[in-house]
This record gives sequence, C-alpha cells and structure tokens, in this order.
Amino acid sequence: MRELKILSPTAILGYGFPMASWEEGMRREPDVIAVDAGSTDPGPYYLGAGISFTDREAVKRDLGIMIPAALARGIPVIIGSAGGSGGAPHLQWNREIIAEIAAEKKLSFPFAVIPSDIGKEAVSEALRMGKITPLHPAPALTQADIDAAVRIVAQMGTEPIIQALADGAQVILTGRAYDPAVFAALAVHRGYDKGLAIHLGKILECAAIAATPGSGSDCMFGYIGADYFRVEPLSPVRKCTTLSVAAHTLYEKTNPYILPGPGGTLDLRQTVFTQETDAMVRVSGSRFIPSQGYTVKLEGVKKVGCRTVSFAAAADPVMIAQIDEITPVVKARVADNFTGLGAYFLDFKIYGRNEPGKSGVMGIFGESANKNPQGEAAPCRELAIIIDAVASTQELANTLCSFARSTLLHYGYPGRISTAGNLAFPFSPSDIKMGDVYAFCVYHLMEVDDPCGHFPVEMTHLTAV
Repeated sequence: MRELKILSPTAILGYGFPMASWEEGMRREPDVIAVDAGSTDPGPYYLGAGISFTDREAVKRDLGIMIPAALARGIPVIIGSAGGSGGAPHLQWNREIIAEIAAEKKLSFPFAVIPSDIGKEAVSEALRMGKITPLHPAPALTQADIDAAVRIVAQMGTEPIIQALADGAQVILTGRAYDPAVFAALAVHRGYDKGLAIHLGKILECAAIAATPGSGSDCMFGYIGADYFRVEPLSPVRKCTTLSVAAHTLYEKTNPYILPGPGGTLDLRQTVFTQETDAMVRVSGSRFIPSQGYTVKLEGVKKVGCRTVSFAAAADPVMIAQIDEITPVVKARVADNFTGLGAYFLDFKIYGRNEPGKSGVMGIFGESANKNPQGEAAPCRELAIIIDAVASTQELANTLCSFARSTLLHYGYPGRISTAGNLAFPFSPSDIKMGDVYAFCVYHLMEVDDPCGHFPVEMTHLTAV
C-alpha cells in the first residue's frame, strides 16, 4: 500500500500561509488538499449571527491559490466547517467566494456542497426518543432549548465527505464538520486504517501549530501508510518533534487516551511516537473503536440580548486598592436608578490585578497563576476595566453601560484626591455598541441511524461564466 499524501495549508482557512511553504508542499505531490475553516473557539456569536469570524478577502486569497493548484494536479480540495460555524449562511458565503474564484480564473469542476443544519423537528423527535445526551458541562436538553435556538448544526464525520468523493467531486465544501474528518476522508475512502487516518487528521487540522515553533499560518504535510503515518512542517524554521506532535494530540481533549468523535473513539493507549528525522515524526498504534450507536455533536445558539461595553483604565493606587468595594456600589447604584426596566447583566472585568484568584485572565486558576517566576505577586500599578452591559435591547444596554461608566468615573471613594475623574478612556466615543449576544443552548450528542442522513451531498458542476 503506497503512502497517501495530504497537504494542510493553514490552521483555519483565511489564516494564510507562506508561498514558500505552499510550493514545498506541492513539490511533494499531495493526493488531497484539505483545510479546516471553522471552530467554536470564538464563541456562539458567529453561529447565531450567521457571519464568519475570518475575513472574506483572506479566505478568497487562500482558496484562490489552493483550488487552481489542485485542479491542475487533478486532486480534490476539501473544506470543512465553511464560514467558521458551518451553518447555512456560512456555507452560502463560502460558496459565493468559490464561485467568484471560478469565474475570475476560468475554472470548471465538479463541486459538492454538504449542509449540516439540523431542523428543530428532527432534534425534538430525537429528544422524545431519548437519543440526545448532554456533553459535559451542558445540562440535559429541553424542548425550550430547542425552541429558543436561532440555528442548530451537527458535526458530520467522514462518511458524507467520502460520498462526495465517490460522486467525483473535485472541490468539497462542508457545513459543520468534525475537524479531523476533512483530512481523514480520502484515506478512509481508499482503505487506509481509520484510526491512523483520524489521528493524522487530528494533527493536520491545525497545520503547523503541531510543529515547534508552532504557527497557525503555515503549512503541514502528512503521509499515511498501511500501519503508520508521518507528519512534517514545510518551513525550514519549524520541526515536528515527538513532544510537539504528542502534545497536539491532546489539544482540546480531557482524556489523553480516548478521543471521542462521530461514530466512535480514537484509542491512543498503544500509540507510539518516533522521531524519524530531525523535523519528521512517525506515529503508529492508534486505533478507531466504533461505538454501539453513531452519534453526532449538535451545536445550537439562542439570542440572549444586546451588549454595550466601555473600556477604561485606572492608575490611582487608592482606587486600585478599593476596586472590589467600589464596583459593587456602582452596580447597586445602577440597580436603584433603573428599577423596573427588566432583567439585565452588568459586569466589571478587571485586568491587571495580581491578588490570588482575582486577575481578569488567570484568576480562575488560583493563586499560583498570579505570581511571577520567583513565586511572588508582582506590584499592581494600573488596571484595565471593561464595563459590560447586556440587556434585552441595544438601547437599554447603552443606557446601563453609560450610567455605570459615568458613576464609576465620578465615584467618590475614601481617600480620593483628584475629583476630575477616576478613569482614563483610550477611545472616543467611550461606549461601544456590540449588538446581539448569543449563548449556546444546544451542546449535545444526538444518536443517528445513518451517518449521511442529515448531511445530503449537493452535487453541481461549477462552470466559469
């Protein structure tokens, strides 16, 4: 069984890649070019709003290089989680970019689009049949959660992509997909071991982030054989080491040995990482264990309000020392002034403190996270303060943020010397209207009878006009 070769150009479509690395990858004559385009890392907003968290021109630049090169070589391009979140508007957004590229470069090719939106009726029926389970720490799903959802997508596995490959697609654009699936699909389709293919996909999904020094904007190359796979970066400044590859295997996972995904788990208890060259790692022993029932992950969001924020800074050591006493009083003043306006959320996010458990970034991790390398708390000379107001309407959020900001600006705390104002504002206007706010309301597993049943492959022949 000859090695099958996979080029992963970038960690997320639109993050870019150096042309030197790309050309080095193409010289290795890949059998497929695959790229992940999405993630839930930026939060629920993009799924709810139906927009991409990556820039359109950046995505078009990447695809404008990838698609013509793949067609010239006669190999497929597979794009997963279109538009960042993989919903219907994201899929259409990415589809239009591909159509533009085809028109501008006079390209024609078989084109497969695989949507991943799940109708509320299907989710409700699965809930009634006891086929939905929560993903920790999500609570049990309720019908109210489903009804409140603005959009629900499911993560497809390799099977719908394999169907598109079997149908002859040269460019495949998917909705929300399990990240490794787009990299593993061709290998699984051609009979390579599924455990090795999924594990290789797990490494390639973030491209050169799995190298050292890591980068999300550089290429990675993978080879899979009968009982192993190999990975290497394509820039001479990076290397894959057993440590970097093993560490990336654990990326975003709670169990170091069992990695669940659509239709089963990746079992790494017998995996061996071997340094083959100074820049290449060979991996063997990874196994895929099918589950009794095939499950897909559901992601759904609901709108919870509108947000306005204000960025400010403080340098008065007297105020800094009392900030935990000042902000509750400001909150109480807001509540007293706007009694009867309904539910809202008001928070002061404080950055720069070094007291154990109180920093804006690392406070949730306890005392050690706030200390310098000598184990001592560094002195605090400035604070960054974000006033965060969420309410049912943008106008109410504006009002709450404005009132909280002005109250904090002029609050007379004990020991204050200057009365000109407590805060410095880096921007004018000081208050920023953020718009709609979404929260995950569906983050569950759904058992399905057919891995392709909710992911219909839409085949067309895209022709330049």
